[in-house]
Amino acid sequence: MSGLFSLLSSTSSALNAQSEAINVTGNNIANVNNPNYSRETVDFEPLTSVQTADGLQSTGMTVSVTQTRDSILDAMVRQEDSLTAGFNAQQNVLQQAQASLNESITNSSTSAATSGTDTTTVTGLSAAIDDFFNSFESLAASPSDPTQAASVVQQAGVLTDRFSQVDQNLAQVQDAATSSVAGNITTANGLLQQVAQLNGQIGSLETNSPGSAVQLRDQREGDLETLAGLMPISVTESTNGEDQVTTTDTSGQPVSLISNGTVTNSLSFSGGVISAGTTALGLSSGTMAGTLAAGTSVQDLRTSLDTLAGQIVTAVNSAYNPGGGGANFFAASGTTAATIAVDPSLTASTLQAGTGAPGDNSIALAVAAVANQTFSTAGGDLIDGTISQSYGNTVAGVGQALATVTTQATDQANVQTIVNNERSSESGVSIDEEMSNLVTYQRAYQASSEVFQVVDSMLSDLMTDLGSIT
Repeated sequence: MSGLFSLLSSTSSALNAQSEAINVTGNNIANVNNPNYSRETVDFEPLTSVQTADGLQSTGMTVSVTQTRDSILDAMVRQEDSLTAGFNAQQNVLQQAQASLNESITNSSTSAATSGTDTTTVTGLSAAIDDFFNSFESLAASPSDPTQAASVVQQAGVLTDRFSQVDQNLAQVQDAATSSVAGNITTANGLLQQVAQLNGQIGSLETNSPGSAVQLRDQREGDLETLAGLMPISVTESTNGEDQVTTTDTSGQPVSLISNGTVTNSLSFSGGVISAGTTALGLSSGTMAGTLAAGTSVQDLRTSLDTLAGQIVTAVNSAYNPGGGGANFFAASGTTAATIAVDPSLTASTLQAGTGAPGDNSIALAVAAVANQTFSTAGGDLIDGTISQSYGNTVAGVGQALATVTTQATDQANVQTIVNNERSSESGVSIDEEMSNLVTYQRAYQASSEVFQVVDSMLSDLMTDLGSIT
């Protein structure tokens, strides 16, 4: 009779074990499309056997649930996420900068420099520069024509407006990039707090059962990968299951962000520098690093436009007012893209086409010739080459930078896909495999249930028989 009770007990534990296996399989299937989920597996383990009068008998079986998570693959995914996000952020900002120029930009940095021509649209700054100097050529052909004089003043206004508008557009791109980084800092600090809290919960739950807090581990890994998209991080798991998270300073030395359940250093952003606590960080990847790098490129572009505007003002004023004793064409104080302006005293009626008798076109010819003048920084000028070549190089540089980062983003996306697929093959859920497991566990449950019913019936009959004897 003791054998029947022992068999009933072991069969009951088998039912519980198969039921738990079915639950785990169902949970896997339910999370098949959850990118942060790591497949769970069931390990069946026999309970300790005991010695009885009838011999050694099993006390049943139990199950343990584990994750199929590979820490090395997780680290690779975080690294590739960070690189991809960085390139995408750069691409996004540079695309905005390109659009701000309102030019049709080629990807070659040599075409404009060697040919002196461009493929720009009729509404870009390049067209405004050409139209301005062309208007002086027309004035030189008809120096006494008031219509041509009015056209020169009009085209000069268009040119200064275009410089100003492009600079304003680029400034807006920079402001948006700065705001984006500030928003990312807030998001990153929130993620640090979440990971620290999850660390504490995991450490508490896994005190006597290491690796058992599988859902919390999935959630933590998802937060870590989101954080890695914002900035590069390194993660080390402690023996109690809690993670240590670090990044690097400007010298490449580790800076602690999270230690177990505590955020050791929060992030801040000021003056274009991201810091953890009081330590300036040297971020090499991630959305924030990519945005800052592109923002620097936009500032370089604005500086190039300032230099170009200053050269145009200096060269045109020298040609229009060669002795320096008369009125300037452009305001001498406006030597940047944001401040370039026509001299307040200049109107169509005060515009000078020449210095001699009526019909003299020497000034108009001198200003028109500035368009083809070759400048040299070695000779004290602000730019090298002609004005069109200088601007063409600036524009082509943006196009080349965008083309480069676009290629990097595409290549990196392919690498990321490979790594993600590799991890999915290890940790992802396979519907076919889970359905096969579900059938196996279901049949095992049914078989155990039938054994349980048979033993229960035998015990019932035995008890009835014993009752009739007494």
